[in-house]
Amino acid sequence: MMDLLLLALLLAAVAIGWWLGRRSVAGNDETTSQTRLSRDYFVGLNYLLNEEPDRAIETFVGALEVNSDTIETHIALGSLFRARGEADRSVKIHQNLLARPTLTPAQGQRVQLELARDFLKLGLHDRAERLLQGITREAQDEELRLAAKRLLVDLLEREKAWQAALEVAVPELVREQEELRRAASHWLCELAEQALQQASPGPARKQLRQALGIDPQCVRATWLLARLEHDTGHYKAEAKLLKRVPDQDLDFSPIILEPLAEAYRRLEDPQGFEDYLTTLIERAPFTSALLALARSRQHHEGNAAAEALIREQLLRTPSLRALDYLMDLYARSADAEERERVELLKQHTEALLARHPRFRCRRCGFSGERLHWQCPSCREWGTTKPVTGIEGE
Repeated sequence: MMDLLLLALLLAAVAIGWWLGRRSVAGNDETTSQTRLSRDYFVGLNYLLNEEPDRAIETFVGALEVNSDTIETHIALGSLFRARGEADRSVKIHQNLLARPTLTPAQGQRVQLELARDFLKLGLHDRAERLLQGITREAQDEELRLAAKRLLVDLLEREKAWQAALEVAVPELVREQEELRRAASHWLCELAEQALQQASPGPARKQLRQALGIDPQCVRATWLLARLEHDTGHYKAEAKLLKRVPDQDLDFSPIILEPLAEAYRRLEDPQGFEDYLTTLIERAPFTSALLALARSRQHHEGNAAAEALIREQLLRTPSLRALDYLMDLYARSADAEERERVELLKQHTEALLARHPRFRCRRCGFSGERLHWQCPSCREWGTTKPVTGIEGE
């Protein structure tokens, strides 16, 4: 941050120095103004060289005349204040710029965009929204208009105004950006969940299909469609949908196993579930799939079959959870003395497992026991997934 600060201050110093030189060459007769500006320039440089950036900023802002040649420097200084957490000071700079009658419409809209960013930083969402709505309607510069739309979408998403965010983003922004496509599909899922809470499965189904139309890889939409089939007793359709999830994103495979087991149970097809688990483990050795298959074999074939499966898989892929389950199986068939030893070891594996979360965001690392479709930390959609590795899946 300090490097950025010094860069902005040097930019201000260069701009003022250039402006002084230009006025001198032009033979400007305003001697008093010229002298004051020169004095402020050298005072600001002195603060900068003495590593007093705050005082240097104040001096340069006061000395730098607002015109078409220096507006970018003012904007840079305002952005610097905002980045340092001083958005209130940034607001003053940008409002001072807007008060200047010499700004062109394009420059005015550029400053309004920066002012909207200031208001967002300060939590003044209504003011930011009004500015951004105006820019998206009136801006002739396409790049500026799209930047305002992206910021407006971010604001609406923060306010959980899912439908309004969709109306702004679709289709223009969604067509251009993969992250927005993923986000838009989740906004539709949010609307679908609201519809389900209001006992409106028809609109929910339509919104989930729209979500998959925007992003065919949206695991959440498929997950919710499967839930709809479950609620209406269509367990075969539910199982078919759940088995699509690994094709959309293999990392999400563990979350389908519990509802899939229930669907096969209601279909009275335990062998079908075992066959699917075997195929999934061959594709990716998720611990949850392995344990589900082991429990099924334990139920139908006994402890020995489950032990053999776990031992074989542990030789290929180490897993703390699988080891913990294997010790459970050993304890069932051990005598009292041996069971005591196994239970002592299990205390350690359980303690280790308790320290590790089940889900982690692949973008920022936020972790926890719950699956968040939108990361609470970085606010990215669909990046929180089951933890993998020896202590996870």
